[in-house]
Amino acid sequence: MTNAVTGTPAAPSGEAITHFAGLLAFETDCADVHAAFRQGPPGFVLLDVRGPTAFARSHVPGAINLPHRDIEATRMKRWPDDTLFVVYCAGPHCNGADQAALRLARLGRPVKKMLGGMTGWADEGFDFEN
Repeated sequence: MTNAVTGTPAAPSGEAITHFAGLLAFETDCADVHAAFRQGPPGFVLLDVRGPTAFARSHVPGAINLPHRDIEATRMKRWPDDTLFVVYCAGPHCNGADQAALRLARLGRPVKKMLGGMTGWADEGFDFEN
């Protein structure tokens, strides 16, 4: 019996590997970011790309506030060119992290988006700073 799930066959394994490995090159999740900070220096800079008022209210521990509209070459000179940035915003309803990631990529900077943003962090039960 065919349904909405089985009506379209799953991709062959090789295509699935390429697709899902590709996603991991662009994205990370809250649990992995949290674990990286707990293990010591995380090897990336976590950017909260919301506005300063929202950041001051609450943010992910270890994050630096740099609103996506303010990401530009001069400001990024404080970090080496090969610095990995992980960006997040309010949550899945917000595209600020996508805008920040695009700006960073256009500047030639390595970047990943933290899926879920503040909403995802809260859903995982992790603490915030304020």
